[in-house]
Amino acid sequence: MNPKFHPAPDDDPFEGMKIGNWMILDDIDERSSCSKCGKSRKYFCYTCYIAVDELQSRIPKVKLPVKVDIIKHAREIDGKSTAAHAAILAPDDVKIYTYPDIPHYEEEEKVVLVYPGKAASTIEELFIQPRSANSNVRDDTKSTWSITEGNLPVTRAVFIDSTWNQSRGIYKDPRLRALPCVILQSRLSQFWRHQKGSPRWYLATVEAIHQFLVELVTASSSSYDGEFDSLLFFFRYMYSKIHSLYPNRDLRAYKRPIK
Repeated sequence: MNPKFHPAPDDDPFEGMKIGNWMILDDIDERSSCSKCGKSRKYFCYTCYIAVDELQSRIPKVKLPVKVDIIKHAREIDGKSTAAHAAILAPDDVKIYTYPDIPHYEEEEKVVLVYPGKAASTIEELFIQPRSANSNVRDDTKSTWSITEGNLPVTRAVFIDSTWNQSRGIYKDPRLRALPCVILQSRLSQFWRHQKGSPRWYLATVEAIHQFLVELVTASSSSYDGEFDSLLFFFRYMYSKIHSLYPNRDLRAYKRPIK
């Protein structure tokens, strides 16, 4: 992603975040049947994208300022992907598609693909006024943007949910190549799943969505107050479970190079 900086590891990477009470998940002792498909699940169904009945009224529901589409590789293992987290916690704004199923995006939509393409811009650059039709000079000043009024340079963000090698194959699809790419600032991933050949700043899908929204808010000159942190509700819980069993030094995912 051609990162600008590499943040240092943190003993508590979630410190200061306003994540819903993820410890309620400890109340779930047994698996139960998904109310839609009937399959046995512990906390949520990763094929129907709903929480188990016991949790449906207890988990946070996050409202996003833009729509999010996730294009999932057909070989991505549903139970290991974090894409389902976002779809469950922000059901009104997040949709998951399995490649080659890709929505049709109208030209007038303000859609971006969050992917480190060669011509990718930063989210900050999305807020710079575009080149005037009557001028050869771009006005490098910000317009007035408002998260609360829905006045943003983006209405929909598309993410690819796959391994890094798989994502490059999906990105070759001309339907996605036609979308402008944006790149995220560098942030160390806390995902415990090892991905061979990828550096530590390659984020899990739900981490990338959270990072995109944080950058979108701050780039709009609004103050971020943790309103999207609960997207990490399940991620934070599973992180704590993994780290109660295995210290960082024993997990290959945290031994990946930063650069």
